[in-house]
Amino acid sequence: MLSLFLFLLLVAVVLGIIGVAASGLTILLVIGIVVFVADLAFAGARLRRSGRYGR
Repeated sequence: MLSLFLFLLLVAVVLGIIGVAASGLTILLVIGIVVFVADLAFAGARLRRSGRYGR
């Protein structure tokens, strides 16, 4: 599960960088932020359910 968390985090960062760097592609920045928030919510729910991360 940690690898999925890190992969989604990497995707969010890459989309955010592309969205900021390329003019007219701010939608990618928004998508990157949404993926980041969803990733944090997923990790938080997983941590709360299992009591320990990475189980």
